[in-house]
Amino acid sequence: MVTLSGLLGMHNSLSRRRAWSSTIALKLVMAVSGLLFIAFVLGHVYGNLKAFSGHDAYNAYAEHLRTLGEPFLPRSGLLWIMRVGLIAALVAHVSSALVLARRARRARGRYAARPQRRASSFASRTMLTGGLTLFLFLGWHLVNFTIGKVNVRGGPTNDPFNLVVDTFSVWWSTAIYLAAMLVLGMHLWHGTWSSLQTLGWTLTAQRRQAAKAAAMAVAVLVAGGFSLSPIAIQLGLIGP
Repeated sequence: MVTLSGLLGMHNSLSRRRAWSSTIALKLVMAVSGLLFIAFVLGHVYGNLKAFSGHDAYNAYAEHLRTLGEPFLPRSGLLWIMRVGLIAALVAHVSSALVLARRARRARGRYAARPQRRASSFASRTMLTGGLTLFLFLGWHLVNFTIGKVNVRGGPTNDPFNLVVDTFSVWWSTAIYLAAMLVLGMHLWHGTWSSLQTLGWTLTAQRRQAAKAAAMAVAVLVAGGFSLSPIAIQLGLIGP
């Protein structure tokens, strides 16, 4: 005979299984969307470094992005498709992160009396706040260079290279950007490792070491690569 306590136990077990499955799904969404962003920012770094080739090379690259897909797509058509895809990935990434963070807080409250087995890294502890910081910075970055094209020096905005030079010739604008790159580096370092772990690529000691090296390489390449142009502009190595 099935008792009430037995039914409640079955219900609780099923609820835990569903919650566990949902958590795994959310982590997979975060991992895949995170890797998509890594691919995007690596390409973005390549484009930013065109500034070292001078005005014409940088602007030619910016124009090339707008003509991708022609004549099958209208001007900037493929660029907008990529933007919409990135926005969808961003929504999925952020919403999954918020749900997982809320569940983690509940779990910590439930087992608050239990001592932690190991200390987490600073990068892992600041993933949520770092992500929100990057989200705010992304808004400013888009207003600065894409949506509104705000020239902090008050000059024209119709020349991509000159807009970049004007932006990073102002010390506080460069300081904000470099601080954001530091946050981005930490986010990518832990995020790349977590993504590879979620996807099952860290099952052996050798793979774990390779994943750690890959996470560090991505963080340094992206954050460091993005920082080169602003620093060079501040030092007068890049200019009109």
